[in-house]
Amino acid sequence: MAKRCDVCEKGPSTGRSYTFLRSHWNPHNKRRWLPNLQPVRVKLQNSVKKMKVCTSCLKAGKVQRAL
Repeated sequence: MAKRCDVCEKGPSTGRSYTFLRSHWNPHNKRRWLPNLQPVRVKLQNSVKKMKVCTSCLKAGKVQRAL
């Protein structure tokens, strides 16, 4: 199950988490930031399909929810 938005293809990004210890920022671990995906029933061409959509696409109105 991919952690990727079905509308805008937004996926996980990688980087490092840092800790603050004795007045120094110390690199700690590699980590992944995951997109906020929500399962949504979407109306597509006279049919209803269940998709994983990120919240930025939902707020922008890029998909039309099915009732």
